[in-house]
This record gives sequence, C-alpha cells and structure tokens, in this order.
Amino acid sequence: MLERIALISDIHGNLPAFEATLADIERRGITRVFCLGDLAGKGPHGDVVIDLCRERCEGVIRGNWDEGLATPSPADPTARWHQERLGPERLMYLGALPNTIDLILSDQHIRLLHASPQGVWTRVFQEDPVEKLQAMFANTDFTGHASEPDIVVYGDIHEAFVRTFGRKTLLNTGSVGNPLDQPLASYAILEGDSSESVAPVAITLVRLPYDIERAIWDAEREGMPDLEPYAIEVRTAQYQRRGLVSQE
Repeated sequence: MLERIALISDIHGNLPAFEATLADIERRGITRVFCLGDLAGKGPHGDVVIDLCRERCEGVIRGNWDEGLATPSPADPTARWHQERLGPERLMYLGALPNTIDLILSDQHIRLLHASPQGVWTRVFQEDPVEKLQAMFANTDFTGHASEPDIVVYGDIHEAFVRTFGRKTLLNTGSVGNPLDQPLASYAILEGDSSESVAPVAITLVRLPYDIERAIWDAEREGMPDLEPYAIEVRTAQYQRRGLVSQE
C-alpha cells in the first residue's frame, strides 16, 4: 500500500511559511508529518508553531535552537525574548524532544535527525568531504546502535539536496521558515510501501512561495529583536550571522 510522509524542518517561528506548507501537505492528502527540529527562534511566532506541530505532527525531534532555547538562561538577549514568548511549558517540551526518529518504508530503514549523528550542534554541508557525508549513516551514542539506516533525512543547514552513496541516500529537507538557498519554503515528501515489502522509495523536494512581507510585518508588529537581519534572510535567502551562538 502506498504511504506518503511529509518531512519538515527549521520552521523558526515563521507562521506564514508554516501555514503555506501545512496547506500544501493537506492539499496533497498527506496525513503523516514529521518535524526535524528548530521550531522556534529567528521568527516571532514560535509559540504558535510549536502548538501546531504538536497538533499536526506524528513525531518531532530536537534541533539546536530547540536545545538552546530550552537552556534556562542563555546569554543572548534575543534568545531570552523568544524564551519569554514560549513560556515554561513549551520550553520543557522542546528540551524533552528525542534525538532521532527511525522509520521503515519499503523495507528501508529511514533515520530522521536534525543535524548529524554527533549531535544537534555538529553541522554537515553538501559540499563537505565525502567521508563526512558518509558518516551521516553511522550509529553513535546520540542515535543509538540499531541497524544502520539506508536513508538519512536531516535539516539544520537550510539548504535542500539529495545525494546518494551506493545504496544509501542522504536527504536534506531544506527549511520551511528560513531557507538559505532560495526564498521559498522547502520540505520533502517520501513515498513508498507501508508494508515491509521491498519496493522503491520516491523522494520529492517541494518549494513553496509564501507571504514573506507578512512574515516581516508580523515580526515588526511583535517588536521582535534582530528584525533587519531577519528581513534580509527571508527576502534574499542570504545568511546574516546572528543569534543563539551564531547557529541557524
């Protein structure tokens, strides 16, 4: 039986981008949705995004911003602003999210994580040496030591891509709310057999326009700090170094 799974990541409190993404997922009739972390931070509506993720996602894993915001007293005043918006219960939720989620589709082991098997703060880019990319399939204490995955899906770097290494596939979903390759919301769809029968897995990367100016206006209306670099990022998809130890 055909199964379709939507994989989203790095929403970063951008509600217009998230609403556009959820609407597209619903239009396609996809009911299984997993989030690969970084729900809040950067954009102003992390609180609403977290609540929607809890309602709409079958599973959510922890990103670096989730972990950073869940820390009691970060030195970054911007992070403190986002913490105050989220409140204690949502911050506890972020801090308790799992490291990874493993799935089976078409008899293939699929691992979802935020950044790398080393943890949420270890970044892996598409242009990194092939050895570093192949290490994304390793089991570590962070991922657990079950069978090694056939497909690894991650977020973190805000740049969507697909790479293959023999029988293994590395997929980055890109970012819903803060893409740094194109100024379009990005997510991925996996299609395969819901049973454990050997079958193909199809991968689709989706790019969506959304109301960028509304996202910027929302941030201005809410008095969000770091408004100017945020506006540049969502308009141009060009990274502006800022916030939470300069991590995306």
